[in-house]
Amino acid sequence: MHNVIKLVSIVGLFLIGPTWASAWPVKLTDDRGRVVQLSKAPQRIISLLPSLSESVCALGACEKIVGTDRFSDFPERLKSLPKLGDLDDLQWERLKALKPDVVLASRAMRQVERLEALGIQVIALDSKSHQDVERSLRLLAHMLGDPEAGDRLWRSIDQAMKSAKHELPASLKEASVYVEVGPSMHAAGPDSFLGQSLQVLGLRNVVPASMGAFPQLSIEWLLGAQPGWIVLQADPSGQYAKRPGWRGLKAIQQGRLCALPGPQFDLLVRPGPRLGQAAQVLAECLTLASTKAT
Repeated sequence: MHNVIKLVSIVGLFLIGPTWASAWPVKLTDDRGRVVQLSKAPQRIISLLPSLSESVCALGACEKIVGTDRFSDFPERLKSLPKLGDLDDLQWERLKALKPDVVLASRAMRQVERLEALGIQVIALDSKSHQDVERSLRLLAHMLGDPEAGDRLWRSIDQAMKSAKHELPASLKEASVYVEVGPSMHAAGPDSFLGQSLQVLGLRNVVPASMGAFPQLSIEWLLGAQPGWIVLQADPSGQYAKRPGWRGLKAIQQGRLCALPGPQFDLLVRPGPRLGQAAQVLAECLTLASTKAT
């Protein structure tokens, strides 16, 4: 049954073909409130955010992407495309030489206005919550000419997330979880896409909503909170207990740790069309770890 669910999830994400049904021109309002008018479906797309790159591919238009940021590496086809830097070191000449019809970027990207000053159409999107992902998928589907594809894709993602919930054993229901998303103890808060995924799975986020979407915590705070489970990127050395103060965490003492290797951790922390698969990976990791914990 588990393999069937995973297969359905993958098919739902990457075999959704566009029907190219939109009437042109179209006007799209991005997450800045900026209206972008397109006279036709873009044939040359540059994506400067991994989640947006994956979204275009999941909507059946991967072949239209001609360049990406340095971190876009899924699906496999994206690895061979020109890499144009990231939020801080965009390679302007290479980008212009690719002659994009549209550039997809994060709303937080500082270079958006400079791109527009060069006469390049830019669609800037947020990727902080499930609602952001759903809205982005709908907008991108509209941009590609198949408005209904965004709804179809989101339904597939939502189904996969809900299916993952049933994989967790009863002993983990309402368990408190700390999810570390980056160095220096940055955590996923309840209002983040990861926090919302925890809620869908029936888990309890140890971080309160008042601390924001991705707060930086102190070891003193974490020792006081004592999460039941810890989720973080795998350390090849496995020396988690050597972090300052971490020996005082009961989750560390009892082996209640879900350490994800690089590719799985990347999947977990990307707010894109693989949210359903990420929920499944998290459920599987916690389930396996629960059988080994003391």
